[in-house]
Amino acid sequence: MNATYFVNISRPLSEMARLQPDTPAIIFPQEKRSLTYRELDRDSDRTAHGLIKNGIIRGTRVALLVPPSPELFSLTFALFKAGAVPVFIDPGIGARNMKGCLAEAGPTAFIGIPKAHVARRLLGWGRDTIRTNIVVGGGSIWGGVPLDSIRQSAPSAPFVAADTARDEVAAILFTSGSTGPPKGAVYTHGTFAAQVEALREMYDIRPGEIDLPTFPLFALFAPALGMTALIPKMDFTRPGSVDPRRIFGPAAEYAATTMFGSPALLNRVSRFGEEHGIRFSHLKRVISAGAPVPAAVLKRFTALLPDGAEIFTPYGATEALPVSSIGSREVLNETGAMTGEGHGVCVGRPVRSISIAIIPITDSPVAVWSDELMLPPLEVGEITVRGPQVSSSYLNRPEATKMAKIADPSGGVWHRMGDIGYLDKIGRIWFCGRKSHRVVTSRTTMFTIPVEGIFNTHPAVFRTALVGVGMVGSQLPVLCVELEKSPGKPQLELIRKELLEIGNRYPHTKNIHDILFHPAFPVDIRHNAKIFREKLAVWAKGQVS
Repeated sequence: MNATYFVNISRPLSEMARLQPDTPAIIFPQEKRSLTYRELDRDSDRTAHGLIKNGIIRGTRVALLVPPSPELFSLTFALFKAGAVPVFIDPGIGARNMKGCLAEAGPTAFIGIPKAHVARRLLGWGRDTIRTNIVVGGGSIWGGVPLDSIRQSAPSAPFVAADTARDEVAAILFTSGSTGPPKGAVYTHGTFAAQVEALREMYDIRPGEIDLPTFPLFALFAPALGMTALIPKMDFTRPGSVDPRRIFGPAAEYAATTMFGSPALLNRVSRFGEEHGIRFSHLKRVISAGAPVPAAVLKRFTALLPDGAEIFTPYGATEALPVSSIGSREVLNETGAMTGEGHGVCVGRPVRSISIAIIPITDSPVAVWSDELMLPPLEVGEITVRGPQVSSSYLNRPEATKMAKIADPSGGVWHRMGDIGYLDKIGRIWFCGRKSHRVVTSRTTMFTIPVEGIFNTHPAVFRTALVGVGMVGSQLPVLCVELEKSPGKPQLELIRKELLEIGNRYPHTKNIHDILFHPAFPVDIRHNAKIFREKLAVWAKGQVS
């Protein structure tokens, strides 16, 4: 069998430990803790030996509820080395969703901090399947074997990573549930390897760079890319509330060259930087994902960067990442203005390894792929992708898999992104919103992003959200508006009048007559950027009626 068929996503760490053993792999600046590549590799080797000794072997599903810490990095790579399957669930999804995800994933082992074990015991998480419990940062009183004792009793000999196949399951990553119940995307070792290679190529990332990631799962890519992960002290479930000093401080002290942050974090940090006259001195690139970054935020944050640095916004989803990317220069010089005229948001050109097609919008499954499904440029439809970084199924969700995946007779699957968009004449993807968020009136179908882009040009507006009130097919389009700051009632009425005048200039917004002002939109936990339009629609219904 071809040697390229075998891949284990832990191997880049071991290779970097050989090439740059004394380079820090992870740094926790506020705690003054760090591990070099050699230390992280050896620590994960010892942990892998200990896990296997405790019955966590190749193929074992392991719920991993550990916050960003040296232990999280060591455990994750140890599980990959052993060929076990970590189950990653965002703790911000809430106890009820957590219980459902664990029931769906069916892990037989649970590794978590004491707080997670208390919740597991009190709420019955994984009661039917979990047999092995390991406590991180606590003793056996919490209902498991302490990780420290597992490490101490494990041999210190090098660990030979499992010869996992490219299509062997490496992890289960649950979606955030921002547009429905969280679903477990099945990642193979090949999926991870393709993601690492795509990110390296797309952003020209070099070993030895310093990365400042503010999203835990993205931080795990840094060691595989040869970067030092600089982990700030923050609440990772509330990036929009970060203390900007905990971003600026470590970035300056350690000369960070790369930063990952949600649009909400970029907004908060850039406002602080602008107000206090603080700039980033060493950043080469900033990567932001989770939702489109408003042009105003791009402009404000770009002003804090060194000459030549750029903000990139990759497009993708848990099931397929990255799909495409666009830089702030192109947005600020061209596509941002088009967004303000109702064209949608340009998310750039597809990455080299991705095939993309726009297919007709339907809420029904598509069983088999045909090239005849592909719509021509400028025609709006559902964005569909195929490539090595695209997950092929959801765990134990045959109906969801059926709705989202299209089997290709020539091999592989196409993933339906659930997003509406189109390709322009030079091959760029334009995002027009979630399929489930489209508003269907008796006259037309309206897509959220092209509508909102027009109203977002008003200087008093922070963001807007189009929602539909009533039955699909005869919905009333309602525009919800969150302002930059709360004005008095006379000023509100003036802003409402001005928004109606703006909307009347364009054919796809002139029929919006209902405008509601909301104090603070409900947003997702993971990035604090995706608007919960379903919740806004319920609120709007009460306001309109």
